[in-house]
Amino acid sequence: MISPAFASLLASGRAQFNARAAEARRRFPSLDMAAFGAFLHDGVDPLIIAVAAAAPERVGGATLAAYDMALELVGHGLAGPAAKNPFLNTVWRELAPQFAPLLATAPIDVLGMLSNAAIHLGGVAGARPAQWQRELGALAAQVATLAQLRAVGQVLAWRAGVAHFRQGALAAADTLPPALALAAFGEPGAHWPQVRAQLLDYPWRGNAEGREFGSFSGLGGAFGTPPQVRASADGFVVRSGESHYLLVADAYGAVLHSATAQEFEQAQTSMPAAVRLDGATLQIGARRIELDVPAGDIAIAVNAHTVAVTSPWTHAIRLLPLA
Repeated sequence: MISPAFASLLASGRAQFNARAAEARRRFPSLDMAAFGAFLHDGVDPLIIAVAAAAPERVGGATLAAYDMALELVGHGLAGPAAKNPFLNTVWRELAPQFAPLLATAPIDVLGMLSNAAIHLGGVAGARPAQWQRELGALAAQVATLAQLRAVGQVLAWRAGVAHFRQGALAAADTLPPALALAAFGEPGAHWPQVRAQLLDYPWRGNAEGREFGSFSGLGGAFGTPPQVRASADGFVVRSGESHYLLVADAYGAVLHSATAQEFEQAQTSMPAAVRLDGATLQIGARRIELDVPAGDIAIAVNAHTVAVTSPWTHAIRLLPLA
C-alpha cells in the first residue's frame, strides 16, 4: 500500500488525477494501468514521502509533477514492473528522495535530469549505473542547485564508464565549488587546479593497467570478427567485418560509437619509436608487457595517450596507457 501522505493527496485531487490518467490513456493506448499503479507505489511514493518531510507546503506541486512524469514513463515502457530500463525504477525509488529539497522547488527539472541520466546510462554498454547512483547519492547533501546536480551527475557518469563524457565532465566540474568538484572525483582535500590539470593531460590517471574491451558478438560482445584498429585523435577507429566503430577509452571506461569505412581508411597507422613489439612482448618506453596472445600477426595502434593491441586470435582489444 502507498503511504498515508500520498494516499491523502491522491484522494483530495481524485478528479484531477483521473483526468490526467484518462488523457494519458488516449496518448498511449497500450498504457498498462496496473503497471502504472505499481510504479506509483514503488517509484513515486518514496519521493513524495521525502518531499512531504522536507517541505510539506510544496508536496502538492511535486505530486502533480511526479504523477504526470510517471504516466509518461510508464506509457513509453521506460518505468514500471516491465520497464525496458529497470534502473530507472531504482533511481526514482532510491536516489530521487535524497534530493528532496530540490524536488520540492523544481520537481520537473530534477526528475527529468535523473530520469534522462538513468535512461542514458542504462543504454551505454559497459557503463556502471549502480556506481553512478551510489556516488551521486553520497553527494546529495552537498548539491544545492539544479546546475550543481547537472554538473555532478555528468562528472559521475564519466567516472561510471561513459568515457566520451570526459571533456564535457571536466568543463562541468569547473562550474562547481572546488570542494564539491574534488568530492565528485573522490579526492577531498586536494587542490582542484592540480587535479584538473592531471585529468586533462592524462586520461589514464589512476589506472596504470589499462583495460580490455570487446568480445565475440555471439556471446553478447561487440565484435562479430576479430577487430582491426587504427588510431584517431578521439580514440581508435575499429573495423570488424563490414562494421566500423569509434572506440573512446580512458581510465574510467570504454564506449563504442558508430563510424565509417572512410574514417577507418583515414585513421593513423604510424607507430612512435617508444612502442615496440618483440614476438608477444610489447615494450612501451621502459615497460615490458607480456601479451596473452600467440606471437605473429599482433597489431598495434597508438594515439596520443593509449596503445591498442589486437590479434586475429581474439575478439578483444587490449588498451594500455602510453605513459
